[in-house]
Amino acid sequence: MSQYIVSARKYRPDSFGSLIGQDNIARTLSNSIKRGQLAHAYLFCGPRGVGKTTTARIFAKMINCSDPGPDMEPCGKCESCISFSEGRSYCIHEMDAASNNSVEDIKALLEKVQVPPQVGRYSVYIIDEVHMLSQAAFNAFLKTLEEPPSHAIFILATTEKHKVLPTILSRCQTYDFNRISVSDIVRNLKDIAVKEGVVIDDESLHVIAVKADGAMRDALTIFDQTVAFCGNDIHYADVIQNLGVLDYEYCFRLTDHFLAGDYGSAMLLFDEVLAKGFNALHFVSSLSSHLRDLVVSRTAGLGSLLEFPDSLRQRYSEQASRCTMQFLYDALAITTQCESAYRAAVNPRLHIEFALMKLSFLSARGEVNPKAPAPKAVAETAGQAGNDVKPAPPAPKPVEPAPSVPAPAPSSQATTGDPVRRRRGSKTGSALSINSIMEEKEAVPETQDEGGQGELPTDEALAAGWKKLVEKYAAMPNLSRLASTLAAARTEFLEEEGLRIVRFYVSNAAQKSWIEEKMLRNLESTLRKDVSSLRVNVVVDVVEDTDAGPKAPYMPEEKAKDLIERNNDVAMFVAELGLDVK
Repeated sequence: MSQYIVSARKYRPDSFGSLIGQDNIARTLSNSIKRGQLAHAYLFCGPRGVGKTTTARIFAKMINCSDPGPDMEPCGKCESCISFSEGRSYCIHEMDAASNNSVEDIKALLEKVQVPPQVGRYSVYIIDEVHMLSQAAFNAFLKTLEEPPSHAIFILATTEKHKVLPTILSRCQTYDFNRISVSDIVRNLKDIAVKEGVVIDDESLHVIAVKADGAMRDALTIFDQTVAFCGNDIHYADVIQNLGVLDYEYCFRLTDHFLAGDYGSAMLLFDEVLAKGFNALHFVSSLSSHLRDLVVSRTAGLGSLLEFPDSLRQRYSEQASRCTMQFLYDALAITTQCESAYRAAVNPRLHIEFALMKLSFLSARGEVNPKAPAPKAVAETAGQAGNDVKPAPPAPKPVEPAPSVPAPAPSSQATTGDPVRRRRGSKTGSALSINSIMEEKEAVPETQDEGGQGELPTDEALAAGWKKLVEKYAAMPNLSRLASTLAAARTEFLEEEGLRIVRFYVSNAAQKSWIEEKMLRNLESTLRKDVSSLRVNVVVDVVEDTDAGPKAPYMPEEKAKDLIERNNDVAMFVAELGLDVK
């Protein structure tokens, strides 16, 4: 049996023309060789498996070739090329900085640098994983790296450029290697499969390329593993089984269930995925990627962002045509939020299942294409359980902020100080919500006047409504103190410009400020509902009691100021320390 060589070594590029995915770097280095503009130090940085060390070897081979081609490609026939191919070259030296990272290792290297090459013009020193050198080793390397002998060239390679000292970076020409695209990996794997006599479909090659994550070495390793598992006839089902990759079919089926509103089938499909041993977080990540690809498929001009074979492109295009952009946007928001909160979830499975239910209920909001199937599961559940499961309400359209009370007919007597219009720009006006609007609409009686705001309530109706409101608040533990304040407050019922004004008085400004900011909107809405009219306005004011003499301090700030005024020692203490009493 002949000795087996893995594909990553067997098909390693030996010239810049065969280098994959790094055309700009290959062109720059070739031009520098042609013009004789060789630097004394280079830094190759980038992700794993993209060709950093391979490029360094090709570069070293080219500059020592005695008979290069027109494009400065090595001839492969001279002594330098032959010795390099056979692994016995004495002018190309490689050192692994991960295991030789001490000062002594660098000193031994610097002694070798002084020896000129026996064959070729340059001695090339390739130091891999250079970021693993210690601080002392970097410092020992600095002087020689900046001013090496004329025959020495250093090529440093690293996957973590940020760990290399700035003083080292400033002495090198830096080349950043990119991740290799999926299409380039697929094309290279297809050529290798032909040479090896392996039959493999495009979808399988795409899975391998995506799994490699931009690293050609990883792609070739996975390819060898797949051939060992499947033999020379490789099918898509065998590839995903061997690599433990979630099939595209699951994401397509899940999206169909979302469009149909069938959350039950979506949850069963999720259970099937878990039963096969897939990671739940990877499942959500795959679903997010699928929704992203649907967005790209549905948007004209973004076809280049999809790196799929033609068969998959057609499926994505067909399913994307049945989705609206609003549905895809909301679905992506749900899945990305699910991913970010997954690790903090107490019950991760329930966390994902709840996200699947929300995705299924998007169809009930009218955000899918009418061509999509009807939401069966939602309709059946709603019919059986009544209000237990309610479809999500349709997304509200953007509206202009409205005043808390519908403005009456225009009047020449209206002024800016009118209490009816007081909250158009106030803080309480910012508390306007969809729920409060719906509550006000529900409060309108069946028999309304022409204005659609209900009849003008009488004093008796307002008094009864105010008493009912106080009783409601008294039944709530967190509002019992407010109920006591309202029950004891002096109340007035006024009429202004076709509206009824309920004015009540509290004992101090702090109470007034809190009620206006926190509860006035709720007070007004509840009272309108109780009296069945929107033509009611609530105003809070501070009682003015001149006969009671000076008021006792109530708030902490008031108590502090009163203490300072009555006690000279405290006033001096505050002044000496420069304290600020708000």
